[in-house]
Amino acid sequence: MEKFELSSPDKWVDSYGDYLYRCALARVRDPKLAEEIVQETFLAGLQSRDQFRGESSERGWLVGILKHKVIEYFRKTSREFTVETPEPFGDEFEGVFDEIGHWKGDKTGPCEWNQNPDTLLERKEFWIALDGCLSRLPSRMANVFSLREIDDIGSEKICEVLDISTSNLWVLLHRARMQLRQCLEIQFFGTKSPEGKV
Repeated sequence: MEKFELSSPDKWVDSYGDYLYRCALARVRDPKLAEEIVQETFLAGLQSRDQFRGESSERGWLVGILKHKVIEYFRKTSREFTVETPEPFGDEFEGVFDEIGHWKGDKTGPCEWNQNPDTLLERKEFWIALDGCLSRLPSRMANVFSLREIDDIGSEKICEVLDISTSNLWVLLHRARMQLRQCLEIQFFGTKSPEGKV
């Protein structure tokens, strides 16, 4: 197994600053906050250089630190909010399903995207559209979706960090996915008219 070494910290900003900033911005969607998190990441990296074991690349190590800083931010801000547990099925599902649970009509069901999901993930335009759609979600919902689906953080950890119940987590994830699907169908795939709430 290849052992990686750290470069001089004075090269980190030039080598990794832009990449870490984009990672942070995708998660917190606030440019100033993203800058602060990147600065905290560099500071934490500098303070813990002696703990680097060389098992990952320098960039991977710094991204790991950044993810912890993002989680710290979410943990801190989640204490500032009082969250009502949403009803499992709110108004956004009114008229979407028929009485036996099937999609009702062509306007409510998901459309065919006709593209390979792996190919989509490689397209810059898709990520721009996804970021735009994420920015339209309520912040709590966007944070839950980003932590779970983009950062691949486990449900138990998300519930702990955001101080929410597992049922609240699943409701938020479901609503985020429904709204993101609808938004992407309009903004990226161009397959629906903007009738729904996006």
